[in-house]
Amino acid sequence: MKKVSVIILLSLLAASHLVAQTTYDFLRIEMSPRAAALGGTYVSNADDPDVIFYNPAGFKTIHKTPVSFSFVKHLMDINSASLSSTFEIGGLGRFGAAIQYISYGSFDKADEYGNKIGNFNAGDLSMLIGYANSLAQNFYYGVNLKFIYSSIDEYSSMGLAGDIGLQYLIPQKGWNFGFSILNIGSQLTYYSYTKEDLPTSIQLGVSKKLEHTPLELFFAFSRLNDDNRFDYINAGVEFTLSKVIQLRFGFDNNKRKQQKVGASSGLAGFSFGLGVNLNSYKFNYAFSSMGSIGALHRIGIAAVF
Repeated sequence: MKKVSVIILLSLLAASHLVAQTTYDFLRIEMSPRAAALGGTYVSNADDPDVIFYNPAGFKTIHKTPVSFSFVKHLMDINSASLSSTFEIGGLGRFGAAIQYISYGSFDKADEYGNKIGNFNAGDLSMLIGYANSLAQNFYYGVNLKFIYSSIDEYSSMGLAGDIGLQYLIPQKGWNFGFSILNIGSQLTYYSYTKEDLPTSIQLGVSKKLEHTPLELFFAFSRLNDDNRFDYINAGVEFTLSKVIQLRFGFDNNKRKQQKVGASSGLAGFSFGLGVNLNSYKFNYAFSSMGSIGALHRIGIAAVF
């Protein structure tokens, strides 16, 4: 266990976007390595169960029963993981389920005189179920319902939220269009007497597979409900080198602005990743630069049953 003060830790969390004016801001963490490598431009994705975190309409066109697990190594002792899956039930439509967890590590507990009296832990958890179906040919909708739990030592907070999404696909032209509103809801119980807003966001995106090339381009526009956040545009590109190997690059304009330290942003906001497809298994890795603050590493594995 690293013995660090809560003040130092919270400063680093603020720099890495884990603390904000809204509560439960961990819901904005890019859990999917593929999505992170593409700069978070995943609202138009329609072939990955992790799209449930970005747009619940996106998992309607997925076949069979895929299961995806992801792990994110943050700064210091902070780690997070997620698990997602989707499945079809007869003629009722397609359902999805996911869980997301982040551990902030262990801390020294001290009394008002600075004497150590023990340790405590802190963490956040989200569990969600989703449903997606067709509105018309190539036009899909989806909804999520999520339960949120946060704890610091013996204190806790709970919330309930929902996501809604739409997707329109033009498969013969390689176009995907996506729209979603995420984290609409409220705290049920809270740490203090002040009720905080959830990290609601609006996302609009498009992706295009270029004809006669191994490239797919991704763009997304996001609107966050924080007073100190601006509307921003992200971009990503995926190179399919073969049936086995994919390379990905992305840029997140918002992260570049927020992670600037001093006069230089360095490579903050830039990301890259690798995908390996082996039969029914997919392995993904992503590196996301935070400039002089550091970097995040994400790994993921998915299987289709």
